[in-house]
Amino acid sequence: MSASRGPFATNMNDLVSILIPCHNAERWVGQAVESALTQTYSPVEVIVDDDGSGDGSLEVLKRFRDRIRLERGPNRGGNVARNRLLELASGEWVQYLDADDYLLQDKVASQMAYLREHPDTDVQYGLVTKEDWTEEGVSRDLQVIPEPRDPWILLARWYLPQTGGPLWRKSALLDVGGWKPNQPCCQEHELYLRLLTAGKRFAYCPHNGAIYRIWSEGTVCHRDKPQTRRQRLAILDRGEAFLRAAGDFTPARQSAFSMSRFQMARMTWPEDRAEAMRIVDALLQSEPGFRPLRNQPGGHHPPASYRMLWRLAGFSVAERAAEWSRFLRRAPTRGAS
Repeated sequence: MSASRGPFATNMNDLVSILIPCHNAERWVGQAVESALTQTYSPVEVIVDDDGSGDGSLEVLKRFRDRIRLERGPNRGGNVARNRLLELASGEWVQYLDADDYLLQDKVASQMAYLREHPDTDVQYGLVTKEDWTEEGVSRDLQVIPEPRDPWILLARWYLPQTGGPLWRKSALLDVGGWKPNQPCCQEHELYLRLLTAGKRFAYCPHNGAIYRIWSEGTVCHRDKPQTRRQRLAILDRGEAFLRAAGDFTPARQSAFSMSRFQMARMTWPEDRAEAMRIVDALLQSEPGFRPLRNQPGGHHPPASYRMLWRLAGFSVAERAAEWSRFLRRAPTRGAS
């Protein structure tokens, strides 16, 4: 169940628990477990909770029976499984790994080495590669985490990484009550919010070690976009309320929260214009003088023509003009053969 002690280990507090919740991931879970077992870091323990799978996941997992700790129960949801795994973990540090994702071999070693230089950290987050599986093939995209790396700004802009990106201090997770069992989506972001409001310390490690595989449109975030928007907006509202009450809503944080709402309004406009306008109304209540910024981390900013129309006529006029511009660009040129 545990790997032998390696060159990075100094005491039992260095044990890392790699925790894998699994539900109907027969196609992928073997690779996830192998990537956990073949980490160059030691000591690690690998614990898997099969959350009532109805496919062949359990048979795959039984192949690793002598090398992992395996528990099986009825399907109760991903966050309940994550909390159960947290109860079972013996390590001071926790690496979560969804059953359809995997780790690069030096992921844990690189982050644990970094933690030795930053021992007061509670959440040590690194880079994640998104791996898209489509009919056309597999593509990979490194998810950049831009500066400034104020975790409140990164939370607002949705740059804090997917579940497998961080190493989490077990005691910090327990202090905030673990994962919220009934959180339908945006689960790691809701947890990040509670950790930040509890004063837990975040540190960035410039290492790419986790692979986040996108292979299905059946996830809640893809299947129910309105709910995802509602949950994301709720996280922004709670975060802003906390920061304002604490006197920590700096101009840079205000800008990040406002730009996040602005971009959500833009994404919502094609599907639900009334909802988009409600988002903009909330944005302007938070920052009455808001204007879209020219330069944003990650390169997300509207063109000069859009910014000018916003200033002169507001959001809805700017969006209608942007729609018309996109239509003209897509329209075939007259006389083309």
